[in-house]
Amino acid sequence: MSAILQCSALVKNYGYAPALGGVDLNVEEGGIVGLLGPNGSGKSTLIKLAMGMLQPTSGSILVGGLSPCPKTKAFTAYLPDSSFLSEWMTVDKAMRFSADFFADFNGGKAENMLSRLGISPSQKIKTLSKGNKEKLGLILTMARDARLYILDEPIAGVDPAARDFILDAVMLNRSSGSTVFLCTHLIADVEPILTHAIFLDRGKIVLDAPAEETRQKEGKSLDSLFREVFRW
Repeated sequence: MSAILQCSALVKNYGYAPALGGVDLNVEEGGIVGLLGPNGSGKSTLIKLAMGMLQPTSGSILVGGLSPCPKTKAFTAYLPDSSFLSEWMTVDKAMRFSADFFADFNGGKAENMLSRLGISPSQKIKTLSKGNKEKLGLILTMARDARLYILDEPIAGVDPAARDFILDAVMLNRSSGSTVFLCTHLIADVEPILTHAIFLDRGKIVLDAPAEETRQKEGKSLDSLFREVFRW
C-alpha cells in the first residue's frame, strides 16, 4: 500500500519557537486517521504544511509522493478550522463555485447531503445558523471525489447532533479507497470511526499506530490513553 502523506525530519519554527520538532510520519492510503493532540501541539501547523500554506524550516513533507503544489491540491479536499464561505453567496452559488474550482466535485453527492439538512439551495449563506454553516463547509469538502480529505477540527464548537451529522457525512461520503486525515482534540467523539491514531505532543509524535491494535495492547480506549498521555 502506498503512502498518501509522508514527513521526514519535518521541522517548522515560528521565529525561535518550534511548532514541529523533527516529525517522521508515513500515512498509508485508505482509512480514517486521527491526528490527535491538545491545542498548541502542532496539528494545524502540520496540516498547513501539507496544504502548502506554510513552508518547512527543514525536512520534507510529501502528499501523494509530491511536494505540496497545485497538483496535490487537485486530489486533496481541505476543510479549515474556520469558515471559508462567502456570506453573500447562496448555497447553490457556493456549490457551483466549488464545481468550477475542483474537477472532482460531485454535485449529486452535495445535493444528497443538503437534502438531509433541509437547506434550500436558494438560501443565502448569511441567513444560515452557525451550525449549518459549518455543516455546509463539510458538505462542500466531502462532496469532492478526493484521494485525501484533510479536516481541521471539524467537530469543535458544534452540538452533539451536528457532530453526529459530521461523522456520518465523513463515513458515508468519502470516495472509495480515500484517506481521511482528521485533526481534533475531541477524541471520544471521533474514536469510533478511526482506523489509525497519531498523538502529537508539543511538535513531536508520541504514538503512531492502528487504533484497534492500540486499544488491545493498552487495554483501554484511545480517549483514556489520550487523557493519560496529555495529563497536565
